[in-house]
Amino acid sequence: MAAMNLNSGALAPIVNEVDCGVLPVTGTIPQDLNGVLVRNGPNPLRGRFEGNDMPLDWWPEAAMFHGISFQDGRVTGYRNRWARTQRWANVYDPDLAPSLLDTNPNVGVLHHAGEILALSDGGAPLAITAELETLGATRRHSGLADGMTAHPKVDPQTGELITFRADWKKPFLRYGVTDAKGTPSVDVEIELSFPSIMHDIAITATRSILLDLNVAYDFSMLSRGYRMPLRWHDDRKARLGVIPRHGGDMRWFEVAPCFILHVVNAHDADESTVVLDAVRYPRYLRLSDNGAAFEDNPLGVLWRYVIDLRRGTVTEKQIDDIGIELPRINEGRTGRPYRFLYAAQQPTNTEIRGIVRYDLCCGSMQKYRVPEGDQNSEPVFVPRPIASSEDDGWLLVCVYREATDTSDLVILDGRNIDGDPIATVHLPRRIPAGFHGAWLPKAC
Repeated sequence: MAAMNLNSGALAPIVNEVDCGVLPVTGTIPQDLNGVLVRNGPNPLRGRFEGNDMPLDWWPEAAMFHGISFQDGRVTGYRNRWARTQRWANVYDPDLAPSLLDTNPNVGVLHHAGEILALSDGGAPLAITAELETLGATRRHSGLADGMTAHPKVDPQTGELITFRADWKKPFLRYGVTDAKGTPSVDVEIELSFPSIMHDIAITATRSILLDLNVAYDFSMLSRGYRMPLRWHDDRKARLGVIPRHGGDMRWFEVAPCFILHVVNAHDADESTVVLDAVRYPRYLRLSDNGAAFEDNPLGVLWRYVIDLRRGTVTEKQIDDIGIELPRINEGRTGRPYRFLYAAQQPTNTEIRGIVRYDLCCGSMQKYRVPEGDQNSEPVFVPRPIASSEDDGWLLVCVYREATDTSDLVILDGRNIDGDPIATVHLPRRIPAGFHGAWLPKAC
C-alpha cells in the first residue's frame, strides 16, 4: 500500500475543540438550506496518529464530530467535538469513564425515530444532539444496544431501519429490522462458517443484500505489529447474500473475487431480479508475500451486479473505469430505481480529489474539479424542500486547501456540479479527512 503520512495535510488530526460564529462566504447561501451538516471521522485524542498504515492505523482512532449550521440564507457557525465515550474519558477525565459508553462511533451519523446516532463499525451507537453534544446510549433503539455495523439503511417509504452486525466472534452475523418508531421487528442470526468483514448493506423495497467477500480477519497479524487484523484472503469465496426484508431463507450467490467497502444502491428490477450497484475493488488490503507490508490497493470503480433469483445466477458488469469512493445518492431513492449518483473521485490511491456525478439513465457524467494538492470529503446530497426532480438539491462537499491548511465547504447545484459553486463557506481551520457525513434538517 502506498506510504502516507497520517499527520500532515488533509488527514492530519486537530488538537482541540472550538466554536466559531459567523463565517465568511463567497456566493449566496440558499435561503431554504436550513439545518446542520455533520461530519464524522477518526481523530486521535492526543493529536497524533501512531503509524502510517492506511487505513488500519487511521480507522481505529477516537471519534470527532464537526458541524456547520445554516439558517435562512446564513451560515450560523462551526463547532467540533470529540465523542464523550470511555476512550475520551480515559484521557481527559478518568473518574467519568465508568459512566460513559464503551464504543467508538467514528464512522457515520444517522437520524432515525427522532434520534441522532453516531455509528461505530460494530459497537453500540452513541446518541448525540445536533449541536454535537453527547447524550449517551440510545434511548429509542433498544434493539441496537448490543452494537451494529455503521452502514444501516433507512427505507424512505416505510421508515424502517435495516441493520446488521458482523463480528469476529460468534454469532458472526446478525441481521435486523427496526420500525419507524425504533422498535425492533426482526433480529435473526445468519449462519457463517467464518467471520467476515462486512462494512455496508444494500436494500431493495423487499430484500436485503449482504456482502461476504475476500477481506477477513487474520489474528496472527496482531503479533506482527498490525493494529487491525484484516487482510485479503485468496482462498475465500466472494459471495452476495439475498434475504427477504423481514426474514426468511438467505440465498448466497458466488461472484468473482473482490471487496466492496460501500454500496451505491439496489432495487428490485422485477419479482425475481435484484440490481446492486457498488464500488468494487479487485483486491484490497493484500499483504506482500513475506507479510511485512501491504501491496498498493487498486482503485475502486463502479460495478453492477444483476442477481436472477429464479435462475440462481449473477451477471457482473463494470460500468465505468474512473476511480471513485464514498458514493452518495438522493436518499429518497434508497432501495428503489434511481438515476443519479455522486461520488468522490480518486485520481490515485493516496488522493480523494474531485466529485463525479453519474446520470445512469443517459450514461453521462459531470465533474467538479479540485486543484492538485487539495483534497475533498464525500459529497452529501441535500434535496430541496420542494423538489422538482431526483437531482433537485444541493451537494455539500468539504474541501481541504493545502495552501492555507484550512477547509472550505463548497455548495454545488445537484443538477450541474461542473458549474461554479453556488457558495463557498471559508472555515478558519481544517476538517480532517474522515469517513461519512449527514445532513440534519432544522427540525432534527
